[in-house]
Amino acid sequence: MSTIQVRTDASLKKNAQRILKDMGLDLITAVNMYLHQIVATESIPFSIQTENKFTLLQELKMLAEEREALKYGKRYDSVDELFTDLMNDDEENEPGTATLQGDKNQAV
Repeated sequence: MSTIQVRTDASLKKNAQRILKDMGLDLITAVNMYLHQIVATESIPFSIQTENKFTLLQELKMLAEEREALKYGKRYDSVDELFTDLMNDDEENEPGTATLQGDKNQAV
C-alpha cells in the first residue's frame, strides 16, 4: 500500500464527500476508483471542459473557425445588407439544390 497526500479546498472536499456518501462511497474509495480508471483507459477518465463547457479540442476548433471567418468571411455593414445577400444566394440556387461553400457553381 501507498499513501497519497493531497491539499485541496476544505469546501470542495466537504461537498465531494457529501455527494459520494449519497452514492454509497467514501472519498478514499472514489480516489482509488479514479486511479484504476486512469490505468484502465490510459487517460483521464472523463472529458475536461473549458469554462464555456466545451472540450479543449472543441474550443480550439471554434477559435480556428472564427479566425478563418474573420480573415476570409463576408462582412456586412447592416442587417439589411446581410439579408439582401442571403436572399440573393437563395435565388441563385435552383429549388431542391444546395451549393458547396466556396464554390457556387457546384451543386450537390
